[in-house]
Amino acid sequence: MSATDTSSEQARLDSLREERLKMAAPMIPILRPRSIALLGASRNPDTIGGTMLANLIRRGFKGDLYPVNPKAENIQGLKCYPTVGSIGKPVDLAIIMVPAESVKSAVLECAEAKTGGLVIISAGFAEVSQERREQEKELVEIAHKAGMRMVGPNCLGVVNLAPDVCMNGSFVDIWPPFGNIGILSQSGALGAAILDYARVNGIGISSFVSVGNKADVSGNPVVCYWAEDPNTDVIALYLESFGHPQRFARLAPEIARKKPIVAVKSGRSSAGSRAASSHSAALASLDVAVDALFEQAGVIRTNTLEELFDVVTLLSSQPVPEGNRVAVITNAGGPGILLADALEARGLQLPEFRGETLNQLRAFLPSTAACANPVDMIASATAEQFGKSIRIAAADPNIDSIIVIYIPVLKTLPHNVAAEVSAAAHEIPANKSLQVVFLSAQRDPTLVLRGRKGQLPCYSFPENAANALAAVERYGRWRKRPQGKYFQAGETLRQELRNVIDRAMAGREERFWMEPKEVEKVLQTLGLATAPSAEVSAPQAGECAEKLGYPLVAKVISNDIIHKSDAGCVKLNLRSRAEVERAVTMIQDNALKAGGTVDGILLQRMIEGELEALVGVSTDPLFGPLIVCGIGGVLVEVLKDASFRLPPVSNEDARDMISSL
Repeated sequence: MSATDTSSEQARLDSLREERLKMAAPMIPILRPRSIALLGASRNPDTIGGTMLANLIRRGFKGDLYPVNPKAENIQGLKCYPTVGSIGKPVDLAIIMVPAESVKSAVLECAEAKTGGLVIISAGFAEVSQERREQEKELVEIAHKAGMRMVGPNCLGVVNLAPDVCMNGSFVDIWPPFGNIGILSQSGALGAAILDYARVNGIGISSFVSVGNKADVSGNPVVCYWAEDPNTDVIALYLESFGHPQRFARLAPEIARKKPIVAVKSGRSSAGSRAASSHSAALASLDVAVDALFEQAGVIRTNTLEELFDVVTLLSSQPVPEGNRVAVITNAGGPGILLADALEARGLQLPEFRGETLNQLRAFLPSTAACANPVDMIASATAEQFGKSIRIAAADPNIDSIIVIYIPVLKTLPHNVAAEVSAAAHEIPANKSLQVVFLSAQRDPTLVLRGRKGQLPCYSFPENAANALAAVERYGRWRKRPQGKYFQAGETLRQELRNVIDRAMAGREERFWMEPKEVEKVLQTLGLATAPSAEVSAPQAGECAEKLGYPLVAKVISNDIIHKSDAGCVKLNLRSRAEVERAVTMIQDNALKAGGTVDGILLQRMIEGELEALVGVSTDPLFGPLIVCGIGGVLVEVLKDASFRLPPVSNEDARDMISSL
């Protein structure tokens, strides 16, 4: 990379960091408040207002709490205030739990008191009707004018488990262990289930945000906050929709290179009926756009919440593996074979051990044990043999990751095995990951499976471990991939392109297809070679063909006929003047039969002996332009061998698009 390129790239990174910090700053009073006002706090413990205050007190919130209720003097032992303004002290966060019709006045009250941020629990807005959607927009306008960001409405709340915060700003009393995973959920109900799953399984959470209707705060500012949060190493998202996908595409890659982002995006069905007006549009759908966005940004996409937790528990306590080479250690042959099959089906390898490794394993395992990879120590394996096998396999330079399978048999105590696996986890090389498959209904042994950074990833079945490791290994390859270069059009080139497009659009107000000569002019301005061509009328075709040279392709020019091959309006491999003239006559007849007009004939030199490919652009109503490349030809929509990305596309992105076909 030249000095100019390096300077340009650094400027781009500096700009992204500045944008990221700007987006993260308003989340600080929301997720790390020093004081909280609760509008709608209640003396009734069975209401949301009563439960919310009780949860904050019970979990020992480290800041000041101010119940706000004009009808009470004290609630749950705390002085109550009639308004936020009457508190007389700065308030970082206001949690609003009043009825929907009172929310606007509550937000105005917070704006006047210069509150730092808002969490609106109250429901009854965009999820109810279009009229309520407009009211929701008004809340956002009020908040923004006052310099506040707003979470919700219609949300579960926010939680920060850091010991110096201890904020359960939600109306469910679920308190997982403190850890390094930040979780965002668009669904409040699923958010509660996620917190409970984390609690039951001992998965450590740094903070949690339920964004509800996402009227203001969506995934982007929260992810930017976690990018700067020292307590968060892994970011997990449950999404139902996107607010600003282009911004996410711009910001997420730099975040994901340092902190992995794992996401479940529901709604995989096609985004309504989109007219197949072009190959590019026919191949695209909302889920294709989501996949393109995640692939480009390095986001690990999972299909289910269970898979999400399988992946984040691995990432939260283990290093991203440096390669795809896995050692399997088990006390039962069947599960080991299942795991080996699952790993290889997902692109992971079980390499042979070095001779020294095999000799060390044979020296202490029974003669009936299988010491090759996978290592089957047989049912009589002791806890000590588990630990020793892990240490030896991890020392082999041919191994990047280790998966241990344990089935309780004979008199081997699960707790002893778990303790030995945990001890070994502290001694293996720091760059190698360790996972455990505990094939047992007894979950207690997992509680002593502790590694360097917390609880070791423990799975119920071999396939779960394989899925998680494959996803993380693929992420590791993305992270090591060169970032690539982006094409930057200079001002002169941009103006030349603008002039070409302006001339094409002159006098046109409706959407239209550019003429072939206009498209060719755009490509030539960009320095892209095109096959020689000419637009002609039928009587001119023969003479023009002689000048262009053979072989040729003849194609109708008509805005009425989109799929020209299907209408018989494309003729290939024309090698003489007579063939061209006959082809033009047939094309005209077929166009008229198809009900289309003939605006002219395009003659173009035919390129032989190469693979036909498609490169195009489809515009998604939410995601904007999508660049597609794939196999070309008349069967493009049948084969659907295509890949998508959001612009801008780097040279490395383009290479990935081609290699994925």
